[in-house]
Amino acid sequence: MAKFPLDAIEQHIRHHHPGCPDFAISYFSSEIAQRNWRDASLGQAVGITMQTFLRHEMTDYDTLLLLGIERSEARDRVQPRIDAMLKVWRKKPKAAKRKQAREVDNV
Repeated sequence: MAKFPLDAIEQHIRHHHPGCPDFAISYFSSEIAQRNWRDASLGQAVGITMQTFLRHEMTDYDTLLLLGIERSEARDRVQPRIDAMLKVWRKKPKAAKRKQAREVDNV
């Protein structure tokens, strides 16, 4: 079983999901650090945690289940929204891109 250190988790998320808000990084890092991850890499732990959070908190997945939609169908219906959010988080925020461009110009 693997337990990941908080600072390593935060660093991983900031590197792979630079558009993820700081409050979300703190939340995900805390959630991941508290669990024992059997046979999972840090990247898998981050992916599972983000997917689960977004599915239950940012979509109507739970409502679909309550309406009697099969779990696999409900997941298929909400996955595009989850993918869109993860795509946004994988990109650097525009302000950070502008700052980085200014720093390169000043060199």
